[in-house]
Amino acid sequence: MIDETIAEIREMQTHSSSVVAVKATQALSELAARDHATVEEFERDLERNASALKRANPSHASLFNAMETILVNVVDRKDTVEEAKELLDEVIDRVVEDVREGKSRAAQKAVPTFEDGETFLTHDYSSTVLEAVETAAGEGRDLTAYVTEARPRFLGRKTARRLATVGGIEPHLLVDGAAGSFLGECDRVIVGMDCILQDTLYNRVGTYPIVATANHLGVPVTVVGSAAKIVDDGFVFENQYRSPAEVSLEPVEDVLIENPAYDATPTDLIDQVITDNGVREP
Repeated sequence: MIDETIAEIREMQTHSSSVVAVKATQALSELAARDHATVEEFERDLERNASALKRANPSHASLFNAMETILVNVVDRKDTVEEAKELLDEVIDRVVEDVREGKSRAAQKAVPTFEDGETFLTHDYSSTVLEAVETAAGEGRDLTAYVTEARPRFLGRKTARRLATVGGIEPHLLVDGAAGSFLGECDRVIVGMDCILQDTLYNRVGTYPIVATANHLGVPVTVVGSAAKIVDDGFVFENQYRSPAEVSLEPVEDVLIENPAYDATPTDLIDQVITDNGVREP
């Protein structure tokens, strides 16, 4: 099961990091069914498999944090194999719940920050941002949303279509390059996160120019996401470079097509980070 999960995770380039983290965490339950002569043998097996799962998708901070949480709370905690395996099952359940609920709790923390009549710009598709916006609208706030397409995969179109079904929200869809033309009409930018590592936000490519332009224009920037996506030490973000076919269906002679999935935004350009732990300045 673990080997199969590792192979799946390597292919899960379009899934949210929380989905990847939950799948990896649940896979570790297989270890409870294996035979281990000593608790030390069990812990070595756990450490080996947790490390392999982390390496399967090194760009996902939620996956890294989930594996680290498992190890910290299980290794060197019990004296017998049976006790260690029971503890592993308990920690797996807690980690899965935290990952699954963290995004929703973060969204709920963001809801009170929306004001009636607010105009905001968002980029790409963030289920956490969408939940916050939908909840705020459901509480009676009228909102105007400028949504960038998030080329080349156009996930912003999915965001705009979903917002169009929510009463009280007026969505506008615009090409990425037009963000600067509309930011002056916005009260703030609000985006999700892939992860925050030390002083850098990694998010869907196109985030950095939007945030930098907003900073130049004096438009505040809010980032919303699970605290599981914030890491300090031991994690090295690795960008994903997607197929050139997403940019051009036909090869362009003598042209190298660059298609990174994420870009890096300095956190000193961000005014507010909202997670399930609350609202804070970076």
